[in-house]
Amino acid sequence: MFIHGYGANQSVWAQVAPAFERDHRVILLDNAGAGESAPGSWDPERHGSLWGYAQDVNAVAAELNLRKTILVGHSVGGMVGALAAASQPDRYARLVMVAPSARFLNDEGYVGGFDRAQIEQLVVALDRDYAGWVRAMAPRLVGATEGSGLAQTLERMLSEATPLAQSMARSFLFADHRAQLEQVRVPTLVMQGPDDPFVPLSVARDVERRLPDGHLVQLGAAGHFPILSAPGEVIAAVRSFLERAEGVS
Repeated sequence: MFIHGYGANQSVWAQVAPAFERDHRVILLDNAGAGESAPGSWDPERHGSLWGYAQDVNAVAAELNLRKTILVGHSVGGMVGALAAASQPDRYARLVMVAPSARFLNDEGYVGGFDRAQIEQLVVALDRDYAGWVRAMAPRLVGATEGSGLAQTLERMLSEATPLAQSMARSFLFADHRAQLEQVRVPTLVMQGPDDPFVPLSVARDVERRLPDGHLVQLGAAGHFPILSAPGEVIAAVRSFLERAEGVS
């Protein structure tokens, strides 16, 4: 099951998910309020934290009677997958987290990448001019030059996000899910590339350290969206991880 991150939708997996269709049943979903999710599916109380999105993932898994499921989440979607796996460990077999962060705010002895003033400025920027923020950030997010085809692709996708994208930002930018990582009992692959404007490599290392069975792979692709900029590298890392896991199909 593939879970997208902030501002995106299930189409972000277009170059990754098909590679697993021959060997697995592939399930793509849009988070509440994103893509083609059901109108009214987003609830301000339920989705005021990432737990609401994790409950949605568990609800889909229950509806489809899934077992030994492999969750693959990008960015915020990785943490949604972690919370889902932590709350229902018997339903999931493996977890893959691409560019995840359990806490964006710096803390004593912890570098999350942002201080509180920076986070508050980001929230204001998203509220005042979301389109402008997307236009400025898209090249950095994919590690490409401004005006490149890859940057334009991401800009178009993020620009399609509903106004709920701003609301979702508050559900994770001030959150701290480091303790929940320690409750994830399934083997977990963590992937992180260099020059990610949202997730420093130190954060990925912290995620790996807190996971009881975490495995960090450092990607060569720069930026926050290796699933777009280097899908082949992501696919190869996931396949290698799954091949080492006996009994997972």
